[in-house]
Amino acid sequence: MTSMFEGAANYVLDEELAKIVNISMALEMPLLLKGEPGTGKTMLAHAVAASLNMELIVLNVKSNMKLIEALYQYDTLTRLNDSRFGDSRRDVSDIKEYIRMGKIGQAFAAERRCVLLIDEIDKAETEFQDDMLDVLDQMEFDILETDEVMRARQRPVIIITSNAKKDLSDPFLGRCNFHHIAFPEPEMMRRIVQAHFPDIAEKLARNSIEAFYNLRDIDGIEKKPATRELLNWIRALLADPDFTGGKTLSKEIPYLGILFKKSGDYQRAGQSLMKRGMFR
Repeated sequence: MTSMFEGAANYVLDEELAKIVNISMALEMPLLLKGEPGTGKTMLAHAVAASLNMELIVLNVKSNMKLIEALYQYDTLTRLNDSRFGDSRRDVSDIKEYIRMGKIGQAFAAERRCVLLIDEIDKAETEFQDDMLDVLDQMEFDILETDEVMRARQRPVIIITSNAKKDLSDPFLGRCNFHHIAFPEPEMMRRIVQAHFPDIAEKLARNSIEAFYNLRDIDGIEKKPATRELLNWIRALLADPDFTGGKTLSKEIPYLGILFKKSGDYQRAGQSLMKRGMFR
C-alpha cells in the first residue's frame, strides 16, 4: 500500500490539496490540477515522487502530439539501416528489438509503482485527451507491430496539469479527480519563502513579498510574476550586499527583469515605479 503524502522539504502543502492527492492515490484515479502558471502544479508531482521514493516519469504534452508517441515508437529507420549495413548487435528479424516505450509505456513497464506526470494536457487536441484516458483506465494498449498487449505491472500515480488555456472535454473531466490550485495568499507565500530560504531575515522576507504582490497588481500586466519569479528575485536580493546589509525596498525595486519576462510588462512596471520614485 502506498504511503500517505504529507508534503516535501521545498513544497508547502495545504490541507485540502493533501487530501485530494491522497484520496486520488487510494482510489487509483488521475488527479487533474488547474491553476495559473507558477502555482506549483508541476512541482507537486516532483514532491510526491521525492516524498514517497517513487520514480517520476514526465510526459510533456505538445500541441501536435499523437497518442502513439506517448505509448511507444517503432524505430523503422534504425531497423532498415541495421538490415542494410549488418553491423548491429540487434536481431533485425525481431521487431521487438526496435520498439521503444514512450512515457506512458515506461510507466506501465516500471517494476515499482511510479508517478506519471502528464504536463499541460490543455495543449493537446480533445481526441488525444480522451483516447489517453481510455488507455489509463484500461491500463493497457496494443503494440500493433508485434500483435502484443502492453499491460501495466501496477497502476502509476497519475498527475495531470492544465493551465486552462483550452477547455477539457466532459468525459475527460468526469474520469479525473480535480483540484484548482489558487495563487498563494501572502501568508501562504511567506511559508513558501521560508521553506526555500530558512535563514532569510524577517524584514527582507516581508518587504520582498509585499513588493511582489504590489507589482502583480499593476494595471495592464500580461504575464504576472509567479512564485518561481519571486524565489529567483529573492535569490538576487540575497546575493546583493546592499539589500542583505539592510537596504530596504521602499525607495528602489531592483532586478525587474527577473520578475517580468515580457518587454511590455517590464516597461509598464518600470513606468509605474518611476511615478512612485522607486525605479531608475
